Amino acid sequence: MFDLNGKVAAVTGSGSGIGKAVALLFAKRGATIQLIDLNEEALNATEDEIKKAGGNAVKQVCDVTKQQQVKDVFNSIGTIDILVNSAGVSHVGNVENTPEADFDRLYNVNVKGVYNCLQAAVSLMKENGSGVILNLASIANNVGLADRFAYSMTKGAVYAMTLSVARDYIKEGIRCNCISPARVHTPFVDGFIKKNYPGKEDEMFQKLSASQPIGRMAKPEEIAHLILYLCSDEASFITGCDYPIDGGFIKLNN
Repeated sequence: MFDLNGKVAAVTGSGSGIGKAVALLFAKRGATIQLIDLNEEALNATEDEIKKAGGNAVKQVCDVTKQQQVKDVFNSIGTIDILVNSAGVSHVGNVENTPEADFDRLYNVNVKGVYNCLQAAVSLMKENGSGVILNLASIANNVGLADRFAYSMTKGAVYAMTLSVARDYIKEGIRCNCISPARVHTPFVDGFIKKNYPGKEDEMFQKLSASQPIGRMAKPEEIAHLILYLCSDEASFITGCDYPIDGGFIKLNN
């Protein structure tokens, strides 16, 4: 089950966190991984880890906010069976204290970046008559999170784009779903806490962990396994869906 032999999978944000976990897992299942990230050093590390384990990977240094860069990279790949849109950034702030520059930055990465990759990948998938797309949404597109105005806006857009692509290309053999994780313990989260809560890192880590009814943050590998299922042939009847993976946050946090 969940065999990806012969598949070409493009994974954005694959230099670290969820994207890296997805790339490593997909490679173990036999896929050739197109590693897409802006951080070349991080890409090198992911590529080395995959190749040392006997997998196949090709690094693609790319800024997903730049449409022409994205088109050039995807055209150079030539064929894509699976796209995982994992690249993303976050922000703390409500509507009043979110600066325009931060709003634009989140929009450019989390919304326009996903749009750029969707547009480039769908064109290639149509030529194959099949394809699978998995977008990273968030619990923020299901519930109101305090001080996450811009971030929630972007993830709501990701959810809407997922439904739109699923509807528009169902007859082209393309499936499109998204998942909505709660907090996942990644280097991104550690850096986020350090930047926004200096001197209170341990306290905030425990507080954020406890906000999930299950009592902890998710591991990137746990998220990757759900993504593997949704991108596999075993999930061939699933499209246009959002799957929470949240330790009970949405339904039990009342």
